Amino acid sequence: MSVFTSIEEAISGIKDGVTLMVGGFGLVGIPEKLILGLRDSGVKELTIVSNNCGVDDWGLGLLLQNKQIKKMISSYVGENKEFERQFLSGELEVELVPQGTLAERIRAGGAGIPAFYTPAGVGTPLAEDREVRTFDGKEYLLESGLVADFSLIKAWKGDKLGNLVYNKTARNFNPMMASAGKVTIAEVEELVETGELDPDQIHTPSIYVQRIIECTNYEKRIERKTVRA
Repeated sequence: MSVFTSIEEAISGIKDGVTLMVGGFGLVGIPEKLILGLRDSGVKELTIVSNNCGVDDWGLGLLLQNKQIKKMISSYVGENKEFERQFLSGELEVELVPQGTLAERIRAGGAGIPAFYTPAGVGTPLAEDREVRTFDGKEYLLESGLVADFSLIKAWKGDKLGNLVYNKTARNFNPMMASAGKVTIAEVEELVETGELDPDQIHTPSIYVQRIIECTNYEKRIERKTVRA
């Protein structure tokens, strides 16, 4: 496990055409600084696995604006007009996956499980030309596990061995993506010495993390703010 002090070094090796997993749910728990680093690097033709694709001017939406994404594997894409435009024009390939299935495909990939059966999607267009089997009188759809060349995740705290703790709902997709990346890069708000984290409170063990970087000055935008009149 390596500790980095610059985003450029932390994302080194991410080249054109690789597959990335990017943590977050909406704009909660996204690796803001690593995404900005990808935008500035100019890497392109990316396949990205993420719950959604940010908004037009933040998160993964920044990579969309730069035409750096070739394919998205997602479960929700309703907050990004540029996503809609690129998809409808044929510029962006999209694989929509039910949210629970997406989570399980990532978890399975991280656990070394190549495929599994789920009832989600049976009888819908998702099941067309796909294997469906019956267990105990109920039909199930075969889904494959997902792995990535790199996983980019965000944690609240991390230690210098790579153990991670997430803050509340920012936990979302980050832990399972950490286990499903061949190289997992974690950005943390606070990097502490080994031994400072309570072992019983660690969400992602260091075995899954190859690179870590401490970042500051987070914007933490709200995807859609709703207030009373």
